[in-house]
Amino acid sequence: MKGQLTIIDLKECDEDLVKDKIALAKFGRALCKVIKMNPCGKPIVKRYGKGNLRGYTAIQLIETSNIVVHLDEFENKVFIDVFSCKDFDSKKAGAFSKDYFKAKKSKVKTIMRK
Repeated sequence: MKGQLTIIDLKECDEDLVKDKIALAKFGRALCKVIKMNPCGKPIVKRYGKGNLRGYTAIQLIETSNIVVHLDEFENKVFIDVFSCKDFDSKKAGAFSKDYFKAKKSKVKTIMRK
C-alpha cells in the first residue's frame, strides 16, 4: 500500500471564513468533489483551545483516509492535510483551497509514502 499526503498552508485568508463553522463544514465535501474522493459521513467540526490557540478543526473522513483542516482565526491562516491511499491532484487541491478561503498566499507540499 502507498499513500499521498498533501500539506496545504494558507496565509492572509478571509477573516470571516476562518471563523465560520458552516463554511468549514462545507469545505471538506467540496474538496472531495474537486479531488474525486468519496466522503464517509458528515464532517466533524469542533472549536477549542484557549487564547490565541483557539480555533476550529474539521475532519472529513474519505473512503481512502481523511482530510483535516485547522483554522487559525488570530492570524487568518488555514492548515490542511489531505491523506489518501488513492492518488489525487494536489495542485487542484491547493488551488481550490486557496480560492475557497480567499488566501493571498499559499504553499503546497506533497509527500509520497510507500
